This record gives sequence, C-alpha cells and structure tokens, in this order.
Amino acid sequence: MATQFQTLDPPPGDSAASTLPADSSSEDERQKPLRDVHGVAWFLVICSVLSSTFLFGLDTTIVAVVQPTIVTEFDALQDLPWLFTAFMLGAAATNLFWGQVYSNFNTKWTYIGCICLFEVGSAISGVAPNMSAMIVGRAVCGAGGAGMYTGVMTFLSMLTTEQERSLYLGVPGLTWGIATVLGPIFGGAFTESSVGWRFAFYFNLLVGALFAPITIFLIPSRGPRSGAMLVKRTERLDWAGLVLITGIFVALLMAISFGGLTYLWNSGQIIALFVLAGVLVIVYWTQQTFCLGTARDARTIPFEFLRNAPLMIIFFNETFASTAGFIPVSFVPLFFQFVRGDSALQSGVRLLPLVCLLVAMILLAGYVASKTGKTTPIFFFGGALVLAGGAMMYTVDANASDAQVYAYTAILGTGAGVYFNVPFSAAQACTDPDLIPVAVGFISFAQLASPAISIAIANSVFLSQSTQNIASLLPSADETLIYGIISGVEKSYVDSLDAPTRDALIDIIVGAMGNAYVLVIAAGALTLILSPVLLFFPNAQRAPPTTQKDKPAV
Repeated sequence: MATQFQTLDPPPGDSAASTLPADSSSEDERQKPLRDVHGVAWFLVICSVLSSTFLFGLDTTIVAVVQPTIVTEFDALQDLPWLFTAFMLGAAATNLFWGQVYSNFNTKWTYIGCICLFEVGSAISGVAPNMSAMIVGRAVCGAGGAGMYTGVMTFLSMLTTEQERSLYLGVPGLTWGIATVLGPIFGGAFTESSVGWRFAFYFNLLVGALFAPITIFLIPSRGPRSGAMLVKRTERLDWAGLVLITGIFVALLMAISFGGLTYLWNSGQIIALFVLAGVLVIVYWTQQTFCLGTARDARTIPFEFLRNAPLMIIFFNETFASTAGFIPVSFVPLFFQFVRGDSALQSGVRLLPLVCLLVAMILLAGYVASKTGKTTPIFFFGGALVLAGGAMMYTVDANASDAQVYAYTAILGTGAGVYFNVPFSAAQACTDPDLIPVAVGFISFAQLASPAISIAIANSVFLSQSTQNIASLLPSADETLIYGIISGVEKSYVDSLDAPTRDALIDIIVGAMGNAYVLVIAAGALTLILSPVLLFFPNAQRAPPTTQKDKPAV
C-alpha cells in the first residue's frame, strides 16, 4: 500500500521537501513528513482518526441526559452512578497500559483493535437487557476509547514533522471538546426520537463502519520500536500492574456506590470492599516499587513520581479540575429534568453555558500558558473560580431562576476549563526529559480517574440522602415508589401530593443534589491551598513556551 500513495501530491508547504537533493542537510530531512500518505488520502486519514476521538468525547457526556431513562427502564436507580463511572473506570484503568502496548506492537493494528473494543462495548450497551450488561458495555467502551485516543496521539506524533506537529496534536483535544459539548444534545435528541436511547450507542457502530475502509486501507502501518519477538514484547507489558490497578478501582467504586444504599456503611460487605481496595493499593505499591512481574522501564507508574512534590501537586490539581468539570455535567440535567420537568433534549441544551465555556477556556489557557510560560497563576485563577462556582451551585434551590443556574455553571465551567489541560505542560517542566511521556500519561490518568471516583461519591450521597429523607417525609412510601420519585417515573404521584408536601419533596431532592457540589468546593479550595507550594519550585511554575520550531507550518 505504501507505493500506492507515494505518487499523490504532497500537502501544502511540503513541495520543497519533496524535491530536496539526496545530500540535503539532516535538519531539512527532519522536516520531511514521516509518512507516505499525502493529499486527499492524508485528509481522509485525519478525518478517520479524529472520528474516533469525536466518539470518545461524545460517549463521555452522552449519558448525562439519558441516564434517567435508562435507570427507569431497567428499574435500577441504585446503579445510577455506574453509567458514567464504568466508562471512566475502563478508560482510567487502561490508560497507562495502552501507552506500553503502542510502544511494543504495530501501531495501526493496535489502534484498530482499540476501535473494535470500543465498538464491542457500544454494541453491548445498545442491546443490554439489564443494567449489569449496560455497565459492562460502558466499561469496555471506556477501555477502547482510551486506547483509541492514545493511538491518535501516537499516530500524529509519528507521522508529522516538528513544524506540523503542534498544529496536528492540538486538533484531537479540540475535537474531543466539541464532542463533549454535543454529547448531551445528541443523547437527548436520540432519546426523544423514534429510534430511542439505544441509538446513542448504535451511533458509534455507524460511524465506525463509515470510516472502517479508510482506517484499514489508508492509515500507514508502523511496526514496533523493538525488533523483539512477539512473545518477548508481550512479556514486557505490565500485566500485573493492569490487573492490580483495575482491582483497586473496582473495589473502591463498588464500596462507594453500594455504601449507604444497597448496604449500610458499617456492613461487612462495604468494610470488606474498602479493606480489599487498601490491600490492593499496598500490593500495587510493592509490585511497582520492586518491579515484580515487570521491568523497571515498563511499570505503569514510576513510583519516583510520588517523591516529586511539584509533580504531585500538579497531579492533584488535575484531579480537582476534572472533578469540577464533570460533576455538574451529571447533576445539572437532573436538576432541570426534576425541577423544571425538562425533556432529555432540553436538559442537554441547558448544559451549553457550562461545557462551551469549559472547552473555550481549555484552548485559551493553553495558548496563554504557551505564550507566557507561566502556569501557577492559571492554577490560582481557575481554583478561585471553581470555589466560587461550586459555592454558588451549592446554594441553588427549587426557586432559583434559569439565569442564576446558567451564570453559576458558566463560572464553574470557566474555572475548571482554565486549568483542565494546563497540568500536561506544567508536568513537563518538573520532570526528567526521559520521563516526559510517562509524566503526561500520569496526568492523563488523573484526568480520567478523578471523575470516576468523584461522580461515584456524589451520586452515592445524592441517592442515599434522597431515599432517607423521602422515607421520613412519606412514611407510607415503599422503596420502589421512592426510587420512582427520584428517577422521575412517579411524576404523576408527585403532582397528586398537596402543595406543602410536594414542595418539601422537591426541596429534599434539590438539597441532595446540592451536596454533590461540596466536592467541587473542596476541589477549588484545595487548588488554592496547594498551588502556592509551586512557588518554591521555580521549574514547576513554567510551561514550555512556544518556540519558532514548534510553530505549525502554514
């Protein structure tokens, strides 16, 4: 296939490179595109790989407005947190592992394998007969999505010149951001249309099938960096680390999700899950520290990072920004659906002030950081806005106007977006150059893992407090009726209540939602507390400024 594309016209700006004599300087050689796909074929390849990034971003937020419909159909309100958490769990647990896979195996076929994994997860979610199958499908989707995104970044790094690279590597993030904006709208539109909510997952299959020919026949194939045998390359992967880190997440999230709802917090089941998570953390630390079952340079997380104070502060700042960005994505639609009686599509549109500003600030903050080389002021500014926005959302009650909610979520989205991606560049400034790729993966892990845990905590608190307080208000209501009230199925029952009781019921639900923003308030406050420590580490206050050679070719 390689020779087929060599006759195609080169992209704009590369014509000079294509006519260089054989004795050109090494610097000029480095500016040649590291690919044999050009012109229209290269454009189609870019569209193909960006489609997978788009689907990954879409699935991150598409369940925000679909979740009430799904938990109602499956009569599984207690499993509400898992629709989002399972997806992020799959992505976070495998994110670091995928980097190792791409380093040791053919990039193209690894990428195609990740697409297949994502599509299998989508198919499982689409045909799921119950909530358990849905959760499995979402987890598989998350794992495949993380692999797709890693593959896209790997491809663009391998197939572009230094001049092109900064331009191309910025596009996947922009695509992901646009997809997260459209996710709730797509989800709401599918739910209200004749195709139903399941098409929110079937949609992934259609897009995957559309771009499959391009992915299979046009994307260049790149072999592994190592010429070792397949068995040797497989052995280099940190399988033990993958199993342990997945076990930690599963045990911890099960304890958080089931505690106070399915089982009492002091029950043997919940205590056992927390103990298991703690034991697995110790085993994982031991395995990574002493390189048990893995090579030192193949560990999922180099534990010397834990002794790097500025890097750990940057890591935690990423967890705070991600928490602040995703909690309102889950709870703002619920607020409008319950209090205002919005449809799924209407509640998705209500998220636009939050998500649009979050994405816009990600782009603006990245530009400012690259131009000024300063990141610490960005952390301060973002943390202050997150603290303010979280505190405002905590005060929202059933009488709050739409304008208030829009304004508060806009402030929150601005704050989270300001430092949502800045830690990626900040981490490079306080890390050994040889470990920069690993450090970037470490920060990416924080970005994916933190919302999985924070959403699980927020949903657990919301459901636990709602059920307990509704049971006190309506002593004759059984568990099924209470779950129906919270999910919105029993709207006719709520409307039949006398005005004082109905108002008290709405206050209970909205108050329980408000408690989710305690985590956002804590995230903003901790950002402001930890960020001053970076002032004692000059390197950690700088982002790699844009140099002439990093500027994209035009």
